Amino acid sequence: MNIDELNKRKKEMCLSAKDIAKLSGLPLSTVQKVMGGVTKNPRRTTMLALEAVLGSGKSQPFRYETGPETPSVLRESGPDYVIKGIDGSDWDRQGSYTLEDYLSLPDEKRVEMIDGVFYDMSAPTYAHQIIAGEIYTKLRNYISDQKGTCMPFISPADIQLDCDDKTIVQPDVFVVCDRSKIRMARLFGNPDFVVEILSPSTRKKDMNIKTEKYRLAGVREYWIVDPDRRKIIVYLFGDDPDVFIYGFDDQVPVSIYDGKCLIDFKEISEEIAFLY
Repeated sequence: MNIDELNKRKKEMCLSAKDIAKLSGLPLSTVQKVMGGVTKNPRRTTMLALEAVLGSGKSQPFRYETGPETPSVLRESGPDYVIKGIDGSDWDRQGSYTLEDYLSLPDEKRVEMIDGVFYDMSAPTYAHQIIAGEIYTKLRNYISDQKGTCMPFISPADIQLDCDDKTIVQPDVFVVCDRSKIRMARLFGNPDFVVEILSPSTRKKDMNIKTEKYRLAGVREYWIVDPDRRKIIVYLFGDDPDVFIYGFDDQVPVSIYDGKCLIDFKEISEEIAFLY
């Protein structure tokens, strides 16, 4: 069924957009934009949900075309269709995506959203996973030994960093000391401590965009771990900002714990040595 056919069925069934949203499980704004022709290339899943309410008989797959100008980070394909953009709409929506768009993505599609822009998150390497796991474990053990109230987390876990609907990030490791920020679905606000482990696809984002985002959001301490160059950049934000660079032979102090918690990167380096 096309949009005209769906609108005809909507009229025949005397349904409002609100009724369709309730029956289909789609956001009201999505129904209004699709049915009103504002969204030119709606997602296949959206169309199937509308057909389930308004259609009859077997629904047919829609085919949406991508062009060479569509960035591969936003291109998705399947056996029955090819869609343009992460939600089936035009690529020029970058910068205007919201939490509603983010929550509408398929579970298997991992992205971060920063200021309304989607950034693809490719599968991490095994070195990346080992480093993240070791840092998380050492933080968890230290907090537990000290009977602390802060909580460490490891990706994937959503952070609604700016407490708005334009930015959702998934740091590799982070620590939250104010438990009131932790909701069932995501962290609402800034963590105290963040670790990002670089990969070729995330280097620019983690070193530039995220550094500034974390600083402005009120993150107290931000580590950038670079496995390829074997270094750790530590940013201390706040009233007395500073930056330090360590190597993979160093014990790196966690400043939010006054340096009493140390992450031994020589041990971590030995753990990942077999991969290089």
